[in-house]
Amino acid sequence: MPAPDPSSVRFTGWHHVDVRANGVRLHAVEVEPPRTDRPLVLFMHGFGEFWWSWRHQLKAFTEAGYRAVAVDLRGYGDSDKPPRGYDGWTLAGDTDGLIRALGHTEATLVGHADGGLVCWATATLHPRSVRSMAVISSPHPQALKTAALRESNQRKTFLKGFLKAQIPRTAERALTEDDGVMAEMLLRAHSGPAWLDTDDFSDTARRNRSAIQIPGVAHCSLEYQRWAFRSQFRPDGSKFLELMDKRLHIPALAIRGEVDNYIQRSTLEASAQWSSKLELTEIPDAGHYSHQEQPDDVNHRLIEFAAN
Repeated sequence: MPAPDPSSVRFTGWHHVDVRANGVRLHAVEVEPPRTDRPLVLFMHGFGEFWWSWRHQLKAFTEAGYRAVAVDLRGYGDSDKPPRGYDGWTLAGDTDGLIRALGHTEATLVGHADGGLVCWATATLHPRSVRSMAVISSPHPQALKTAALRESNQRKTFLKGFLKAQIPRTAERALTEDDGVMAEMLLRAHSGPAWLDTDDFSDTARRNRSAIQIPGVAHCSLEYQRWAFRSQFRPDGSKFLELMDKRLHIPALAIRGEVDNYIQRSTLEASAQWSSKLELTEIPDAGHYSHQEQPDDVNHRLIEFAAN
């Protein structure tokens, strides 16, 4: 079968826009046509996913009076897939440029996993653009690095997959073979049991399997992790972590599913070293994808946070 076209993630019933930011075209999605008179909340997905992971939050935030926008990150979905630009500086620049291209001067950022790391980078490197920030299972980059090296539980859950991602071509094949089954396996491995037997899980797994097979997506998604690893041995990585070693003073919320077997609670707690206003909350009966597993609970906490 031919590989899915990038436009296959433009599902009907949603408002799709193409936005030029930081030299690339980014595919963004809203519930309704743009309204710049509303506060902007920008949602960024994690590894192996695309904008669809925020479907529940887009509707809830729009109903609450916000302009809610989910984006396919650089390299994903129907956004551009350039060969470079998966470093922390460029990804933060994408977000900063996207906020302005959408017609706003600032936004509340919400990110999961890799998308959360982009939130940390944007808030640190472009502080004027970020009003507040919420991250889901996404510790500060320095906290994650330290925990992966020094804490056995975090090292065991994180480093194995992270190191496998470094193998050229082999890692890409693993993501796309058997109709993209790896995308579903990742969901199953790190979700809590309550979501696994639902129709919503099956539908999400099917959509993620298709999206990971879009030409270029597997390679680009792995480039995020490859830069994070390889930069540790180069001056640009040292410089990036040096710039990131700055304490934020904006409102910040860290959400974690209580049964998340991928990111440890202690790793998220350690992120408070880089955020003076960090609040940590856990979601019962949820794993690594709490915003999809228990959307009503997460939406309530996110909307309450954004309103303060």
